[in-house]
Amino acid sequence: MGKTLLGLCVIGWGAVICGCQPESSAQDKTPAPPKVGFAENRVPKPGETKIERNSVDGDRAMKYLKQLCDIGPRISGSEGMKKQQELLTKHFEALGGTVARQEFSARQPSQSADVALVNLIASWNPERKDRIILCAHYDTRPYADQEPNQKNWTKPFVSANDGTSGVALLMELAHQLRETVTTVGVDLVIFDGEEYVFSGPERTEDKYFLGSEHFANDYTAKLKARKIEFKYSAAILFDLFAHPNAKLNIECHSWENARELVTEIWKTAEANKAKSFKFVRGFDRATHVNDDHIALQHAGIAAIDIVDFDYDDWHKLSDTPAKCSGAQIAEVGGVILAWLKKK
Repeated sequence: MGKTLLGLCVIGWGAVICGCQPESSAQDKTPAPPKVGFAENRVPKPGETKIERNSVDGDRAMKYLKQLCDIGPRISGSEGMKKQQELLTKHFEALGGTVARQEFSARQPSQSADVALVNLIASWNPERKDRIILCAHYDTRPYADQEPNQKNWTKPFVSANDGTSGVALLMELAHQLRETVTTVGVDLVIFDGEEYVFSGPERTEDKYFLGSEHFANDYTAKLKARKIEFKYSAAILFDLFAHPNAKLNIECHSWENARELVTEIWKTAEANKAKSFKFVRGFDRATHVNDDHIALQHAGIAAIDIVDFDYDDWHKLSDTPAKCSGAQIAEVGGVILAWLKKK
């Protein structure tokens, strides 16, 4: 995950105090949150009977996570990435998904050649016009640039929680999607080039989020040209959420631009007794995070980021499967599944 952290957000159920400020404008110039039209009765009411316990299999999700990490580094355009794409395509198709490859190329200022990038899109109920995105990135960073000793930067880096855990969750959710009764279509979107960024002694101008920006621009262009008839009403991004004792505070860009969706998900988490979700006054650290959801917001989609801001192994060789928890993946997946069942 490539991220920028700014500001402080303090939120409570009874009232809202938000000190988050957009980087380039004052609070009163912040665009109104997209109107997604979710029905009020989709949010659990106080005193409502608890949500059915989830059927997300955390052990199976961890097997998927380890299977992906066993490939080794999956840098954009690499052989490891190609192996991962083949594995995921077979997996989603076997579970009833329709898989599309969104292929494009890009060049970073630090590099001498273009890199071939592929966003994977696995769809359930592709005929439905109202659609939801569940997404993550699947590329690993070229360098473990947060290692204190720069000599270790080029060692194999599998990025288990940073990206891989989100993909493993989507692989697990695919088992439920073919049986979950919902009125919306669901697209599992896996972004390439989230952090195809080369850092070194000299700073570069390489860009993060190549895949999500391409996806968002393509969606916007097709909507404008009326080449597609469907519309995305919501998007949920998973990043750095799978470690034990994760604290999933509310990310401020999500709150500012998709407040209604944030409220639905965190209240569903509360009803589902998902303790890692924190929606209370006085967060330890609730900030703006630049991530793949930003491009989706710019495309007019109510998009949120489920992320822990303080993962100690971020961009380090120590970000291995041993730092991830099947129980935590199941908890997050259970919240999403419970939410989908009410749509």
